[in-house]
Amino acid sequence: MTDSPRLSALLPAAIRPPFAAYSHGTHVPAGAEWVLTSGQLGITADDRIPPDVRAQADLCFAACEAILAEAGFTRADTVRINAFVTDRAHMAGYMAARDAWCAGLSRLPASTLVIVSGFTRPEFLVEVEVTAARLPPA
Repeated sequence: MTDSPRLSALLPAAIRPPFAAYSHGTHVPAGAEWVLTSGQLGITADDRIPPDVRAQADLCFAACEAILAEAGFTRADTVRINAFVTDRAHMAGYMAARDAWCAGLSRLPASTLVIVSGFTRPEFLVEVEVTAARLPPA
């Protein structure tokens, strides 16, 4: 009997380990369902924007989680996180939010963080998008 296909983290021994809580890649076998979110900004449903990056990043991840839930997915189905911050000074706050969101996951997603010059409104400090995949039940 062979193992059923599964999502798996890719962590080749031939390259440097990840700098933080993420995988270098994620293998998604054929036949998976996918959800891709748009970039989510740190804004509440009633249009409040917190002044600090950690609070904004927490809102970004909460929005991504709500989008995943809309399709019946959970954060455990996340295979990739792409994030954008407006300054290197915001990296620690973003990474704290990402690490909290990924805490307890048995397989860490791939992750990329990019520093950008800004967003549509200057008060936005971070934007996060996730890609998720799920295999059908065996």
